[in-house]
Amino acid sequence: MDVGCDLSSSLQSVKNAGENEWCYAVVGIHPHEVSDIDEMEISLIEGLAKKEKVQAIGEIGLDYHYMHSTKDDQQKWFREQIRLANKLKMPIVIHSREAAKDTMDILIEEGAFSDERKGWFPKRTLSDGSQVSDARVLLHCYSGGVEQGMEYIKLGGTLSMAGPLTYKNNKKSVEVVKQIPIEYLLVETDAPYLTPEPFRGKPNKSPYVEHTARRMAVIKGMDYEEVARITCENAKKFFNIR
Repeated sequence: MDVGCDLSSSLQSVKNAGENEWCYAVVGIHPHEVSDIDEMEISLIEGLAKKEKVQAIGEIGLDYHYMHSTKDDQQKWFREQIRLANKLKMPIVIHSREAAKDTMDILIEEGAFSDERKGWFPKRTLSDGSQVSDARVLLHCYSGGVEQGMEYIKLGGTLSMAGPLTYKNNKKSVEVVKQIPIEYLLVETDAPYLTPEPFRGKPNKSPYVEHTARRMAVIKGMDYEEVARITCENAKKFFNIR
């Protein structure tokens, strides 16, 4: 998935998806980039979202760490883009940093976990064969704890784990992977950021996702090949890739 963070990178994502068979696009405006956007940019994102091989709206959300945009701006345009995803019946990729409560509250208030939205997507099949509703809301680079993670999956969300899962002192993410069923988990790189061990400190690359998946396999007590297969299938289902 080639994920946009503003209008220009979303345009590039669509271009890359069109030129590469293996590539798919996600388009949206990251919370860092919302300080000077307007409805016209959201209309342009909507136009891009309707193009072939664009599979989700994202990454959108809230970031209270760097505060490149005010809270009011972040929340306004987060809501607008959730509404866009609902209008187009598309999956959503969420960025949330130091904004856990506001992120969940806004997602709930804007209907990202509504029964209507869940009705647009096929149900998620669990390991015991049972099926549960899926809201197609992805918490990208999930860094929260188990309790919050459980809340999200009960709402119909999905959690994606990145390179920090491999860091020695990251006990919080290890506990999340231990306790959250694998049917709700994805692995990602977030390249060029959050590089996993043993390459930490260097620019991240897409193939390095293997190291996060291998770490997940160790934590889960599963074969690496099985974790790779399941998380790949989870991603394909989430993004409607056949």
